[in-house]
Amino acid sequence: MAGSDTMPRRIYEDYAYSDAARAECIWPLPDQNWPALNADTRTDIAIIGGGYTGLSAALHLAQAGVGVTVLEANQPGWGSSGRNGGFCCIGGDMRGLGAIQKRYGDTATLAYFNAQRDAIDLVADLLAIHAIDADTHSDGEVQLAHHPKAMTQLATEKDHWAAFDIDARLIPADGLAARGLAGRFHGALHVPLGFALNPGKYVGGLAKAATRAGATIHARSPVTRIVRTPSGYTLITPQGRIIADRLILATNGYGTDGLPDWMTGRYLPLQSNILVTRTLTGDEIAAQGWSSDLMAYDSRNLLHYFRLLPDRRFLFGARGNIRASAPGQDAMRARLHRDLAALFPAWANIETPHFWSGLVSLSPDLLPYAGPIGDWENAWAGMNYHGNGVAMATWVGARLADMALGRQQALPVHTRPLPRFPLAGIRRSYLYPAVLGYRLMDGPPPT
Repeated sequence: MAGSDTMPRRIYEDYAYSDAARAECIWPLPDQNWPALNADTRTDIAIIGGGYTGLSAALHLAQAGVGVTVLEANQPGWGSSGRNGGFCCIGGDMRGLGAIQKRYGDTATLAYFNAQRDAIDLVADLLAIHAIDADTHSDGEVQLAHHPKAMTQLATEKDHWAAFDIDARLIPADGLAARGLAGRFHGALHVPLGFALNPGKYVGGLAKAATRAGATIHARSPVTRIVRTPSGYTLITPQGRIIADRLILATNGYGTDGLPDWMTGRYLPLQSNILVTRTLTGDEIAAQGWSSDLMAYDSRNLLHYFRLLPDRRFLFGARGNIRASAPGQDAMRARLHRDLAALFPAWANIETPHFWSGLVSLSPDLLPYAGPIGDWENAWAGMNYHGNGVAMATWVGARLADMALGRQQALPVHTRPLPRFPLAGIRRSYLYPAVLGYRLMDGPPPT
């Protein structure tokens, strides 16, 4: 038998992995009570992680008639899958299609783009097939220029979309108000791909669909050790063990260095933060002039992302908080409130009773990963969606199921040996100069 040689270690303070970080989250957790693993058992395929990736993999495997068990440290959807902004759209990487095209060529880039479109369609299909009411809205997404010079970049992006037969539309600054997009912006690009949803309702529906299909889900069952055996894997939890022939790792930003050793340094968690207002009145919406239901984000490096929810609350999110602590959370809450007031001045004094944070995950090569866990046989991982995992994580979960079933071994662009961050043990420290540099490049919000 061979286990992990490295002591498991998480790179953030305990606060990041506590209930306190999501205490004010407005999205519902699943109302089903899945039991903890409290005995020794076996399964064909064990999945570590009960977010979009793990639940999608479990659903597709169960539908194929395979015995599959999900081990979730908390409860399904507790992590970023149940506390994100609800943007089901193109994404998953931090390179962009133009950079990917230069690096990998036209054929691979088209295949990757088609995978992203398929990912959006997969979520839509799952919502329809399993009758999941996830409060969907929005005809694609809109990127808003935070500076007049950013419109040049948006015009270039419009040309990139045209190469993929997507009719993206530039909106000049003087046309924003007529589209219900009034704020301190300098124009926009509307990309008609994707939709918004309630991530809590979606992940809860996905978990219930996987259960109905025959998957077994154990909540409150953190895996503390993985042992390789001649016939497969033994996963050890505080109250029980599970023996599996095959293994899928789906922890993303909530992964642990040393569990297994291969994980160390191959992901970099980053906190993303969301502020939500109280319900806005019709007069308050009219006063600001933001009445659109489009998913939106701005052109900053440390971008803001936002949307008007169906219940007329306004969701406003951003990244950039490195301290995983109650004081760090308070400081980021204050920063987000200032940014909200700067971009939407009519809402400067609107109450914001909800704020929470979660961990997204970055890859050393800025691409998502779906593929083998090093040289381990019959073991795969899916992760690193760069804060845009609603669609991509769901799709990767389905592809990991294909890999486990022997149906697929290669994916466009983003299946390759996954590199490690240099000096992996201190990689979190990279975020401090990066965040500072991005803030200097972005400049302050308008005043």
